[in-house]
Amino acid sequence: MKGNCVVAQSGGPTAVINASACGVIQEAMKHEEITGVYAAHNGILGVLNGALFDLRREDPAVIEGLKATPASALGSCRYKVRTDEDFRKILDVFRRYNIRYFFYIGGNDSMDTADKVSALAAREGYELRAMGVPKTIDNDLACTDHAPGYGSVVKYLATMVMEAGRDTEAMYTTDTVNVIEAMGRNAGWIAAGTALAKRCEEDAPHIILLPEVPFDVAAFKARVEHYLATINRCVIVVSEGTKYPDGSYIANQTGEFASDAFGHTQLGGAGLFVKDLVEREIKVKARFAIPSTIQRTGAHFASLTDSMEAYTLGTEAVRRALAGENGKMVTLERTSDDPYRCETGLALLSDVANGEKLFPREWIAADGFSVTGEFDRYARPLIQGEVKPVMKDGLPLFVRFRKELVRPA
Repeated sequence: MKGNCVVAQSGGPTAVINASACGVIQEAMKHEEITGVYAAHNGILGVLNGALFDLRREDPAVIEGLKATPASALGSCRYKVRTDEDFRKILDVFRRYNIRYFFYIGGNDSMDTADKVSALAAREGYELRAMGVPKTIDNDLACTDHAPGYGSVVKYLATMVMEAGRDTEAMYTTDTVNVIEAMGRNAGWIAAGTALAKRCEEDAPHIILLPEVPFDVAAFKARVEHYLATINRCVIVVSEGTKYPDGSYIANQTGEFASDAFGHTQLGGAGLFVKDLVEREIKVKARFAIPSTIQRTGAHFASLTDSMEAYTLGTEAVRRALAGENGKMVTLERTSDDPYRCETGLALLSDVANGEKLFPREWIAADGFSVTGEFDRYARPLIQGEVKPVMKDGLPLFVRFRKELVRPA
């Protein structure tokens, strides 16, 4: 099947999402079946608006530079395709631009969009191969061992926790407690990942609060007091999605921007909540830090393993599409922990869209405030190696596309 392809990115950026885009682009350019290689400017909104730019007009060095550039170089969005009119408009754009291959890099909602576009094309007799490439720092995508972006956010945040732990150790006579807020709506994978920073009992983090464990104020206070009595300090990592036993979040935003485009509650404030609780109930000074979106795009400290897997999944999506696959997401299937090995596989887009992978309860320690060695065996391989940044004048050099828009044939 000959025709053009379009690659798009969606949702929150990561440190390695551009490595996946690089994989798609470089692989697509190797095959004569793919006559044009386009990118959608700002995800599915770019498709809806007919804002596609020609990647063959971009400098190959810029495309290669995606491997060391954070965030979403193609442009991203949070837009829920809800109406039949929108889906038909997407397919109309594909027809006008002779798009026969669609590669969507994103999470659950992106996989849902790709699945429905693929189904509509099939019903209308338009030959299209739609493939998903997984992306999420939250690591909550179903059907894959882990998602690109997770290893890098854990590497970055665990290092931050190590540094905060040493700062607290030096200053515990005045700053006794330090609270760090990690991203993660319903799944505690990111907060749990900071446990990799802990090499001995004194090391931070001392307490990890996960969405999967209902927040028990009395048990939490007792645990903080234990560390204050034994090592004179306490570093706490709290997931932004931490909940009370009734399922309500301990903190969330209110007002005009309380929900995002998908209807999800906008979280934030769990770190301040815990800090205030400690000061009010335990009567010691506490500090708090909210890395927020900074943690997800730390390309200067990205995991090489994460980056290489992200790139591989991009290339594999193209190869599988050219081999006739459609309506699938490429996945990572672990075959060994030691030595670490992962192979690629496939999952139905519909299965990914309708699933959610929470942090396993069996990997949470009995006290509810730490994780088990089994999680360490799972996560530690994902943070190995570093992406070597391209530097200029002492700072990283990130690439940017010219984004020359194309006209339909």
